[in-house]
Amino acid sequence: MTNQNSNTNLHKKLAADNSIPSEIKKIISRSLTRRNVLAGVGAAGAAATLAACGGGGSADATAVRWANWTEYLDYDEDTQENPSLVAFEEQTGIKVSYKETVLDNDEFTAPLLDKLQSKKDIGYDIVTLTDWMTARWIRLGYTQKFTADKIPNRVNVLDSLKDPSFDPGREQSLPWQGIMAGFGWNKEKIPGGIKSLDQLFAPANKGKVLALSEMRDTMGIIMLYQGVNPSKPFTEDKFMNAIDFLQKKIKDGFIIGIRGNEYTQDLRSGNATAVFGWSGDMFQLAAESDGKFDFAIPDSGGMIANDNFMIPSTTTSVDAATELVNYYYDPVVAATVAAWVNYVCPVKGAQEAMEKVDPSLANSEYIFPTAKTTSRLSIFRALTAAEETSFQTAFQTAAGNA
Repeated sequence: MTNQNSNTNLHKKLAADNSIPSEIKKIISRSLTRRNVLAGVGAAGAAATLAACGGGGSADATAVRWANWTEYLDYDEDTQENPSLVAFEEQTGIKVSYKETVLDNDEFTAPLLDKLQSKKDIGYDIVTLTDWMTARWIRLGYTQKFTADKIPNRVNVLDSLKDPSFDPGREQSLPWQGIMAGFGWNKEKIPGGIKSLDQLFAPANKGKVLALSEMRDTMGIIMLYQGVNPSKPFTEDKFMNAIDFLQKKIKDGFIIGIRGNEYTQDLRSGNATAVFGWSGDMFQLAAESDGKFDFAIPDSGGMIANDNFMIPSTTTSVDAATELVNYYYDPVVAATVAAWVNYVCPVKGAQEAMEKVDPSLANSEYIFPTAKTTSRLSIFRALTAAEETSFQTAFQTAAGNA
């Protein structure tokens, strides 16, 4: 069956379902894109999901400016809109300016430091950054505490994520998605797949490999390969051994670049055929290309972290920003987003809601990993200020040669 016929059938199914309010049908119709069809998201299930999240309108139409990573929210190619945001705006009257401006934590944060330090508007009311950068923002006073009664859905955060050391009790952050880091590859060029660094750096891949600019993901994978657990105490020598490995692969011409989220463009263009990559990105690339790309956690282990909602200390739209955060912690909304992005969902009840959105994803290890899968993933340990300076300098020096 062609994609066009599938889309037509989905629209017919949607129109025939009298249990779905007309305004929700309109929203879901806008989301029936090629991406959704390939990923197998059912129209009626998604419609029921968003219908269940209906809420009252807000008295004032307040704009919320949200900075996020690329390809990290449901998207309609035809209207160039994000259906879950459209639903939020129609339900609340709050307008959202959504910008995919985060490609790398450091690159995003650096230009904002002067304004953050001088308490001037940075242009965003919500930012979504990785655990270690979230810890830095909180430590430096760049975030606001949530008003507890304004985010009732906060009770839905997974128990394992409720009390991180950088934000006890989750007073200033909430996880947006969990990120597995491992290997991604072009199946047409590497039909046998990649499950080890030895396979990644096979002679046939020379000059076609990219590493991630997120130091903790790239170096964590290398350290695990070398028998070092990055979750537990390790010496500087152990980290520098991994830097030496990275530098050699760059010098030998295997690694041609160190990239942030833009590595997906290199895979699409064919400039790269194998990468240190993130699970959700690879799923989306596979969905849009009839399964051309794949992802695997390395045999020696992969990395995992979370990107987190934060409300900057400089915003004046606290209530509107808080309402948006609360919206995405509704299990049915979380499941709708997870069906599109395929990253680890941090929301209780979303797995049950996924049975309505797309039953084929309800047991996805990418979205709802089992204990067996999570046992193969490591969280990079917290670094001291001295370590962070030393390690980041060494990594940037190596990366500058790629």
